[in-house]
Amino acid sequence: MSRHISEQYDTELENARRRLMEMGGLVERQLQDAAQALVTHDAELASYVVDGDERVNQLEVDLDDSCVHIIARRQPAASDLRLLVSIMRASTDLERAGDEAQRIAKMALNVSDLRYPEDQYGEIKQLSELVIQMVSDALDAFARLDVEGAKRTIEADHQVDDAYGNICQTLSDRMREHPDQVKHALNTLWSARALERIADHAKNIAEYVIFQVEGEDIRHAHQELDS
Repeated sequence: MSRHISEQYDTELENARRRLMEMGGLVERQLQDAAQALVTHDAELASYVVDGDERVNQLEVDLDDSCVHIIARRQPAASDLRLLVSIMRASTDLERAGDEAQRIAKMALNVSDLRYPEDQYGEIKQLSELVIQMVSDALDAFARLDVEGAKRTIEADHQVDDAYGNICQTLSDRMREHPDQVKHALNTLWSARALERIADHAKNIAEYVIFQVEGEDIRHAHQELDS
């Protein structure tokens, strides 16, 4: 009976991990589609992203419920408790990242009927590629409990911040020089801001890997070091 209970418990933990990865895959797809819709002025793809957020939201609710029930029933030891807490935190970050992807899709709808920019979205494409890679790397590190991969993902956030800063400067200059392009520039700027926030959520997920493996909560360590 004890072995049977142990096997059930292991299955419950594995199911929670698996569902988090499923959720991560959906959010990755949302982000990729939203970024593509923005830079190609694809209104149909943007609408698809806007309408597809319910599955991500439901997965977050289901994961929270599963993890709370496991904690209540099994009273897990420290390492398993850190896993369950990390899954719950990561699902929240993924849900918020999904919301930001949906926001980008809405910006894509706003610009879809406007003239295609002469710069062909060079900087926003670079930013979206960096962010998509961060999300992918964070999820991979979480799945593998790869501390070094998690640390590289955290460091990559500096590149995202720099790219975002460059976009803010470029778009601010454009709005001053070309008042007729303000609507387009603002929607692009808000999309860049959403991408920067998604990178922050990816960084959070990477930090949960370190919390799981080393038992150290480093969520605010970077701010203290930078201040």
